[in-house]
This record gives sequence, structure tokens and C-alpha cells, in this order.
Amino acid sequence: MSIVSIGFGGGCHWCTEAVFNALRGVQDVAQGFIKSVPPYDSFSEAVIVKFDPVEIPLAVLIESHLRTHASTSNHKMRGKYRSAVYTYSAKQAEQVQRTLERLKNSFDRPLVTQVLPYDSFKASDPRFVNYADKNAGGPFCQRYIDPKLKLLREEFRGQIKPDLSAG
Repeated sequence: MSIVSIGFGGGCHWCTEAVFNALRGVQDVAQGFIKSVPPYDSFSEAVIVKFDPVEIPLAVLIESHLRTHASTSNHKMRGKYRSAVYTYSAKQAEQVQRTLERLKNSFDRPLVTQVLPYDSFKASDPRFVNYADKNAGGPFCQRYIDPKLKLLREEFRGQIKPDLSAG
């Protein structure tokens, strides 16, 4: 089995971490901040996902990401919450670009999600890692994380880890 790494940013990294932790084939999710190359060289909330592409295709990870954050909104918080897929190679960037091109017409508005080269990562404070598990049932989870997990259960049913499929 060959594990592949890729970065995702778009909304709160607590939410993004919970989304990817729910998917089959995802081996590890590192929550923190990613930066790319100029002009995107400021750190932005994101996660690094390590996954088995035999068990879950990259296209499924990308689509689940696009559907669980405001991927069509260029809101004022985009500096802190950059909508991006951070790639580790030119080949991976091409794969992501093709997937975004294929998916773009399934959204009501144009995607703002960028394909950016990964540069570096800074981990979150350990107190916030696995936030959804540590704070299940809390107000933030109920308001922001639970609706994203519900969407995954409805639209990505076959890709959800067994312990999360019932919801």
C-alpha cells in the first residue's frame, strides 16, 4: 500500500480535520497551518491528509472538501481560511486541476478553490487536535462540524468509516 499526502484548506481546520477523519482510506490527518509560495506564503488554516488511493480516490477527497466548505465564496476571511488544495508535485497538481475542472459545473457559482504548491506546515496546538472528538456535542461541533458530517453521510455514504456511517 502506497500512502499519499495532500493538503486541504478552506474553513476552520477543526472542521476540515473532522471531515477527513470521517473518510475511509484516510490514514492520518494533521491539523494546523499551511503556506505555499508567494503570494500565498502566509500560513492559513489547513490539514495534511495521508490516504491510501486504492481505498479512496483523490477525486473523492477533493469533492468532499469542496462540498464541506464555502468553496464558491471569496469572503473576507480568505486570508485565514484560504480555499486551496496544496499539492506535493506537478503531477498531483495536474490531477487536482482536472478534478476541479470536471466538478466545477456541479456548483451554482464558480469555485474559488486554488491549486497551490505545498511549502510548509505548522501544527496546531495539541489542545485543539482532534477537536471534534474531544468536544462532541459541544456548541461549536453542533453548529459547524455536525452539519458537515451529516452531509458526508448523505452524499458520500460509501466512503464513510463504519463507526460514523450511522451518525
